[in-house]
Amino acid sequence: MNRDLFSAAGDLRPHLDAVDWDSTTLGPMDQWSPALRNAVDLMLHSKFPMTLLWGDEFVLLYNDAYVPMIGDKHPAALGSTARDTFAEAWPQIGPLMQGVATTGEATMVVDALVPLRRHGFLEDCYFTFCYSAVRGSDGQVEGVIDIVTETTTVVQGRRRVEMLARLSESLAGVVDPDRVRERALAVLSTYGDDFVSADIGQSRPDLPAAPKPLGETEVVVDELDDGERVAWAVTESTSGSEPSMLVVRLSSGVRVDDDLRDVIRVAASMVGRAIDRARAEQAERAHRELERQLSETLQRSLLSRPAQRDDLQVAVRYVPAASEAQVGGDWYDAFLLPDGDLAVVIGDITGHDREAAASMAQVRNVMRGVAMTARQSPARVLTSLEEALEGLEIDVLATAVVAHVDQGDERGARTLHWSNAGHPPPVMITPDGSAQLLHSKPDLLLGLMAPERCDHSAPVVEGSTVVLYTDGLIERRGHVLDDGFAWLEHLLAGRHDLDAEEVCDLLLEQMPSNVDDDVALLVLRVGAAPR
Repeated sequence: MNRDLFSAAGDLRPHLDAVDWDSTTLGPMDQWSPALRNAVDLMLHSKFPMTLLWGDEFVLLYNDAYVPMIGDKHPAALGSTARDTFAEAWPQIGPLMQGVATTGEATMVVDALVPLRRHGFLEDCYFTFCYSAVRGSDGQVEGVIDIVTETTTVVQGRRRVEMLARLSESLAGVVDPDRVRERALAVLSTYGDDFVSADIGQSRPDLPAAPKPLGETEVVVDELDDGERVAWAVTESTSGSEPSMLVVRLSSGVRVDDDLRDVIRVAASMVGRAIDRARAEQAERAHRELERQLSETLQRSLLSRPAQRDDLQVAVRYVPAASEAQVGGDWYDAFLLPDGDLAVVIGDITGHDREAAASMAQVRNVMRGVAMTARQSPARVLTSLEEALEGLEIDVLATAVVAHVDQGDERGARTLHWSNAGHPPPVMITPDGSAQLLHSKPDLLLGLMAPERCDHSAPVVEGSTVVLYTDGLIERRGHVLDDGFAWLEHLLAGRHDLDAEEVCDLLLEQMPSNVDDDVALLVLRVGAAPR
């Protein structure tokens, strides 16, 4: 009977079984209270990261989704007290737990900095979490349940987007190489959460010799004798002049990962190109190209590779506006739901600046959390997303299409289910080559709190292709929107012989070069790619 309590634990099961629960303050499992058993059962059946903090000592139990958040603290954390497991964060989180246990009132914290020693060093981590009381049959608080999502990537991404945007703005139009260095260092030195200090020069005697530039800026990280970590990158030069080197001393709490390397790489590229512009007196042309590269790099860093399924092919593209080299709010997403259905999303946050890009990252991640928490139709996902954004006080206005492709019935027939929040309608290419807009009356934009949202559905047979896009693809200055829809249907008609990647390439090749808005594409093909 006791073993059945952990039946939904998945890969976590062996670790739960290995804990000597009798030696903890929880005592033998057959003596656990109904409240504890029910809470454990609820937690282990959830796909969202959750942990229980039980009793006066807040003994830990958690589900499999929680494991990545605590790194090498697992599996020792199971059955241990929160004070021992999170000693480095206890002064911060301990009073919050105790407050919930004492008053019974839940507490929620958004994007909280909670330093954790989970990968061998004290790392800056950010979480949005809610502590709620779990009561027994007598109404007394027996424990605390923590529902949590890690927002480190979102918080750091927002900060780094702001830094790179400020760096871009600061270097715009500078024609003196010394002023380029001064302005770049002034910006980089203000972001102490990532960098303790920065320097730009030809060489550094306390570092190994820099590698030769190989076309793409290489980022090297070394640990110095004093234990500090330093990252450096050769700044890019296209004029043949000797490149400089960007050197940053890293903050002790920052984790060296691909995202941080990308930020340093982009910053080094920006500085190098600014110096090159100054030397070549071609500041304006090089500046536009640099910001265009920045826009594309930043936007893609906030987006992930789409999930794929054996019977479905997904291809994506993002193209920044030609007339505005700023980051924007267009996004796409594709991920597998807990039941195996594929969810695809296309959306557009209003605005073309770093606030729009940061809002886009927040909306995209909250939408994923909402969609993964419970089995909901696309319309309910959009409604729950709006409610979550309102609760988190994230003030955005956006259009979006959320669609689910099921796994098919016993005959293999699949259905596309979607809901449209003020977004241009998808286009379906059928196996006979016809292309038609999936017209439906769009609901209100996200952020307007629509009283009701509608679900729509259409069969998708083997060989069908569905194209989702943002309005930058079809809007043309001086033309009505219907002209854009007609152009798109005409272009896609007869293209049933193309796979998803080829459809993306076709749309970008035929798109006018003077578009005024960012363009995001997501193309979904049902069945194997054509040969």
